[in-house]
Amino acid sequence: MAFPERFSNLPDYAFPRLRKLLDHHAPGGEPIAMTIGEPRHPIPDFVGPILQAHLSDFGKYPPNEGAPGLLAAIAGWLRLRYGADLSPERIMVLNGTREGLFDACMALCPEVKNGRQPVVLMPNPFYQPYAAAALSVGAEPVFVPAGAATGFLPDYTALPADILDRTALAYLCSPANPQGSIASRDYIAEVLALAEKHDFILLADECYSEIWRDHPPVGALQVADEIGADPERVAVFHSLSKRSNLPGLRSGFVAGGPEAITRFRQLRNYGGAPLPLPIQHVSEKAWSDEAHVEANRALYQEKFRIADRIFAKVQGYKGPDGGIFLWLPVEDGEEAALKLWRETGVRVLPGAYLAREVAGLNPGKGYIRVAMVAPKEEMRRGLEMLRDCLYG
Repeated sequence: MAFPERFSNLPDYAFPRLRKLLDHHAPGGEPIAMTIGEPRHPIPDFVGPILQAHLSDFGKYPPNEGAPGLLAAIAGWLRLRYGADLSPERIMVLNGTREGLFDACMALCPEVKNGRQPVVLMPNPFYQPYAAAALSVGAEPVFVPAGAATGFLPDYTALPADILDRTALAYLCSPANPQGSIASRDYIAEVLALAEKHDFILLADECYSEIWRDHPPVGALQVADEIGADPERVAVFHSLSKRSNLPGLRSGFVAGGPEAITRFRQLRNYGGAPLPLPIQHVSEKAWSDEAHVEANRALYQEKFRIADRIFAKVQGYKGPDGGIFLWLPVEDGEEAALKLWRETGVRVLPGAYLAREVAGLNPGKGYIRVAMVAPKEEMRRGLEMLRDCLYG
């Protein structure tokens, strides 16, 4: 039987790889999971009552692009947060933001760019669906280092013109997963200018935008509006998973230029899974309420301070500017993760599992990613054991 070859070079996803690495070894203590970015803070109080009030709506097919009330709430939040004045027609609800980040390539990537195979740029390390999305449309994924030398953000401006002229789409995550770095206004403006010069679209993954240390990250829509960029040059992606501690709700959205969102909606009419109406009602409230977001952010900011104290004497430690992960330097991420599991029961993710090897170098190899999602005291205990085990 013949099967497609387009995904044959994809490695195992990060978490199956981690299970292969660790699960045939006994943990050295009571397990503490610090691998997956699944928030474990309390969910907002309004979730249950709203679901209960709209249970009968599970008996209805939901609108594919999003209910009017939810689209209006998202538009209102974008206006409040970024000063971006978008009509609801420029927004589409997603059944989990991963859906939109993957479908972006199918909706927006041309079959040919300047007579050649199109390129999709992405940081390295990166959120793994980016690469699979590029391969799904026959594009070439180009992995751009995002290490300490470039502030843990990809330097797209340093790429050769031959690559940029073939570029159709470029992913950018800010605050970055896994490093927690935040793209500045000037950085985003520079990427948008590059997109205009070489005719590509910036896909701004801003799912961690509401978890920050000192100041709210600037958004791509905000910068595009300030510099007068073509609205079709950028599409942004947001989620309720991290800001509202609702990863299981699978609720997010994409917003962008009128033509881009028209193409997203058309694709979704054929292959998307609409968000059930009761969940859309919960989402409408979540995008309209900032009190629960502020409380959640304050808890993460306290966790940042705890991590800073614990790792204050660790050479090379840099606390995140935003997001929910620590990106900790080690000699070898797999060896460190295995040692930590066998000696303490603390479970972390090798950084190499989030990156690709380019020219013989995997930029994630010398790191581990640590999710700060556990309750505060459990997280503190896990980080202290990690420090004592790996940094002595």
